[in-house]
Amino acid sequence: MADIFHEIDEDLRRERFARLWKRYGGLLIAVAVLIVAGVAVWRGVEWWNLQQQQESSLRFEAAMKLAADGKNGEAEAAFAALEKDGTAGYSVLSRFRAAAALAPTDRAAAVAAYDAIANDTKISPLMRDLARLRAGFLLVDTAPAADITARLQPLADPAGTFRNSAREIIGLAQYKAGDYAAAAKTFEAVLADGQAAPGLRQRADLMQKLASASAPAEATPPAEAAPAAAPAAPAVQ
Repeated sequence: MADIFHEIDEDLRRERFARLWKRYGGLLIAVAVLIVAGVAVWRGVEWWNLQQQQESSLRFEAAMKLAADGKNGEAEAAFAALEKDGTAGYSVLSRFRAAAALAPTDRAAAVAAYDAIANDTKISPLMRDLARLRAGFLLVDTAPAADITARLQPLADPAGTFRNSAREIIGLAQYKAGDYAAAAKTFEAVLADGQAAPGLRQRADLMQKLASASAPAEATPPAEAAPAAAPAAPAVQ
């Protein structure tokens, strides 16, 4: 008797499954096909991106070799081409490398190139801050200390990634301008930061001592004059 009920239950399940398959089978097949196609497309895009990155890497290395060999014109053309159609990372690296190549011969053009990177909102904030830092370093010998401070003070924020490098450049500009007290204070901020790199800390320590020694001593207020002595009393006759 139990076998009969079991067979009936199996028949009902098969019939229910047949109805469900007839109703939703096509949809399930379509979903499966879409999943397989989506995975294939994703793998294809992944492979394509990897190929593009490898190609950009090889082009960047070739441009670097041209620069190392002294073929500056060819190197600049290679970097410029990579800026236009290279992958995002290598395009930004090429812009930095092109700006650095300009620095020895045309500092103003190099600063403008770094400023263009810093103002490009499509680039990551970290790379934009690095461009601001590079521009400030190029300007430290020529620009007024106020201009250097205006450029780099936002980077010197206590939470900034490049805060100590920015402080170092600001301090150098202040020292060069003869504002030794301000320079000493700026380098003290570097020394007070426990996360400052050892090399930077050594330079800051040296500059802080030089600035402190060069700062004029605070003027001592003049002593008050002693009151005049009272006239002597006349002698009694």
